[in-house]
Amino acid sequence: MSSHRLRLGRRSIVGQVYVMTTRCAGQSRWFDDPEAAEIVVNQLRQMDRSRCTHTLAWVVMPDHIHWMFELRSHSLAYVARRFKSSSALSLNRLKGRQGKVWQPGFFDHAVRADEALLRHAHYIVGNPIRAGITANIGDYKHAWCRWTL
Repeated sequence: MSSHRLRLGRRSIVGQVYVMTTRCAGQSRWFDDPEAAEIVVNQLRQMDRSRCTHTLAWVVMPDHIHWMFELRSHSLAYVARRFKSSSALSLNRLKGRQGKVWQPGFFDHAVRADEALLRHAHYIVGNPIRAGITANIGDYKHAWCRWTL
């Protein structure tokens, strides 16, 4: 789906909980490397420290991430752009290269009911199990998933 079509109907509401998914360019498996996965995790934490987001759940898969957060400031587009550009810069430095790390755009979903928070968090941290990567939540790649609900 084109980046333009992903933006149709998108609303950024401070205080709203969102689930964001973004994929690596060319479905490259950047995050088979634990150092690369740690860079992404640190960038998620940085987004919280800068008060743009409050992270509720996340998982770093080999070629994409799922991230559930409360939007604390700015817009979804700003949060995605800042996360992707900062992590791409660090990832390219790690690998001694230049180039795209992330596909353009991102998928998002506004979580509209409190009872849906837990369902979405379970979906996110259960992603490695459904992908056949691990048998238990938290066993994947040095525990590259978390939830705080």
